[in-house]
Amino acid sequence: MGYHFCMMKRSKKKLISLILMLALAASVFGACRKKPQETTAPERDAPLETGGEQSGEETEGTAPEAAEGETIPEGSTFRVRFIDVGQGDSALILCDGHSMLIDGGLPDASSKIYNVLSKEGIEYLDYVVATHRDGDHVGGLAAALKKVPAGHVLCSTDTGETRAWESFKKYVDQRGLTIEKPAPGDVFRLGSAVVTVIGPVQENEENNNNSIVLRIVYGKTSFLFTGDCERPEEMQILLSKPELESDVLKVGHHGSYTSTSYVFLRAIMPTYAVISCAKNSEYGHPHSEVLSRLRDADCVVFRTDLQGDILFMSDGQSLTYMTERQATREELLKPGGKW
Repeated sequence: MGYHFCMMKRSKKKLISLILMLALAASVFGACRKKPQETTAPERDAPLETGGEQSGEETEGTAPEAAEGETIPEGSTFRVRFIDVGQGDSALILCDGHSMLIDGGLPDASSKIYNVLSKEGIEYLDYVVATHRDGDHVGGLAAALKKVPAGHVLCSTDTGETRAWESFKKYVDQRGLTIEKPAPGDVFRLGSAVVTVIGPVQENEENNNNSIVLRIVYGKTSFLFTGDCERPEEMQILLSKPELESDVLKVGHHGSYTSTSYVFLRAIMPTYAVISCAKNSEYGHPHSEVLSRLRDADCVVFRTDLQGDILFMSDGQSLTYMTERQATREELLKPGGKW
């Protein structure tokens, strides 16, 4: 089994911030083009590389320290598994025996969700979060609720019309639960981790822009989950001035050019960016514009379509990651679609 390590000092982020500001200015003053031109950032000190056989290998690396956080008690554990559900999003967060499932992909991802919960030995979900009501986010959550009881179900809405939503709502009702709509600024705990609701700040006409956005802090490490949040919701969040800086960003809307704007990315300053998308995506996810922005921000990019499940582990000071499959940096920065 091959392992690869990657480090970046926090002080370097000031330079990256300047690069993003210049890139943002270039995109504004080059308004004659709809899409920003791709620019090449300097190579990382230790770029993500591949080694050994492609099939069945795992890669591992280490992230730098994040902002100051709470002291983690001895024996505490924290893991985030970004589940490869094809078209859609899904992530399982485990901390000190507590668990939270954020999204579940399309209905055909139900067996994958069921198997992951079984493999992890999950018998109870403290929180089930549907970031919004789209089928590629709520579809597999019905399987989760069918398999195990849950304490809380969160969503930005309690109504929907699709079959995926109806199935999801059916099992919420069968569990005797009600859908809770969290508000920005709400805070709750998952073991030693602290979860803060960042958005949606207001109700929007476009469903993607009603995505629940969550920031999870464990010690000095942090994650930002953005659902399908697009530029309008990103701007609303920025105006509300929450703490956004995070080590790991779950990239919005599967890497669509409609999300992960320069100004939003600059506020987050992630070291790692995870894109959940389908292989040979019919939508072309991830788009070249977003990959260019992430490259300008000097992010290490992960993609479920190329690497399968992606696992991050934290000791409260630093992050370790593992991937189900390997991919080269060149492959990871190549746009989606058939190629």
